[in-house]
Amino acid sequence: MISVEAALAAVLDLAGRPGQETVPLRAAAGRVLAAPVVARRDQPPFAASAMDGYAIRAEDHRPGAQLDVTATAAAGRGAGAVVAPGTAVRIFTGAPVPPGAGRVVLQEDVSRDGDRITLGPRLEAADHIRPAGTDFRAGDRLDPPRRLSPRDLALIAAMGAESVTVARRPVVAFIATGDELVMPGETPRPDQIVSSNPFALAAMAEAEGAEARILPIARDRPESLRFALGLAAGADLVVTIGGASVGDHDLVAKVAGEAGLAVAFHRVAMRPGKPLMAGRLAGQAMLGLPGNPVSSIVCGHLFMLPLLRAMQGLPKAPAPTFRAALAEAVAANGPRAHYMRARIEPDAPAAGGLPAVRPFAAQDSSLLRLLSEADALIVRPPGDPARAAGHVADCIAL
Repeated sequence: MISVEAALAAVLDLAGRPGQETVPLRAAAGRVLAAPVVARRDQPPFAASAMDGYAIRAEDHRPGAQLDVTATAAAGRGAGAVVAPGTAVRIFTGAPVPPGAGRVVLQEDVSRDGDRITLGPRLEAADHIRPAGTDFRAGDRLDPPRRLSPRDLALIAAMGAESVTVARRPVVAFIATGDELVMPGETPRPDQIVSSNPFALAAMAEAEGAEARILPIARDRPESLRFALGLAAGADLVVTIGGASVGDHDLVAKVAGEAGLAVAFHRVAMRPGKPLMAGRLAGQAMLGLPGNPVSSIVCGHLFMLPLLRAMQGLPKAPAPTFRAALAEAVAANGPRAHYMRARIEPDAPAAGGLPAVRPFAAQDSSLLRLLSEADALIVRPPGDPARAAGHVADCIAL
């Protein structure tokens, strides 16, 4: 068995150089930027009013000054006038500041009688003008790689770009294996169960930006698994679920090996998830996940999602962690890294403002119900000693 860290490094080495495509801005949410976006103009492209009020000369900004209102400027419609001494332009937020104006006085600080205003006794020191290019300048860049958020899309639109170059979505083919499985909606025999892992893993992959395909269940016969692997042709990543252990009916390593799989490793010092396999098959990255539901999904978080991020050009990095304090004591850990299902208790913050995290009493790798209630994994390193309540541990969000 190899360590989790060594296994992850080997998995990330399977990520090839991501392909690219250009998509309309409207279709870019959640995609990974693959080429710089360059601003075509300054933002704002002119000095703009930050408030509703009156544009005046700096020299006229004094209590009691009386000024004649000569024009009006609104967003999208300039005043078409110059602010001369003793005059003012009625101006609204976002409107271009007319030539000659050195500040905008708030409408609340002014009394108006017809076309004449009088500045009040208390005037703000701020000029309430946004200079041209305050936000960004023509030629400024938004650089890759980054997963595009709604905020990024607003920035790119303001920069004037109608499309962006992004990493191509990696295609992931999921193959559940085993005679014991049937698809949801089918009637299982007394000795069968319903296949559940592909649906969680496919949803996880799609949330990470991939295109997921759930293929037919491969039965415990070499020809069935060979057929399923054939259906996965063209995928960037093939994920088998089950059949990666060492039992008489665990055929993935044997059949994939006969098809040319170059194995990077087989078995990891972790729980849940020891019977994990990875390698490259005919140019495709391949992950062989355990069949137990919790093991499969935990391995998905630890290995599949980092691989998918790397396949889209994002940094090669482990699953992000956060710090939390144990809400109760835990026993010493054994020689394998342990990822304990747990629940965050937001109403019971620990010292230092950290969240409290409580592990479930049951940690069996077949318990999907508990996994659905968990929102974190407590990371226990190999050989970690017993820890008292309040100990600060690394956690992975689910």
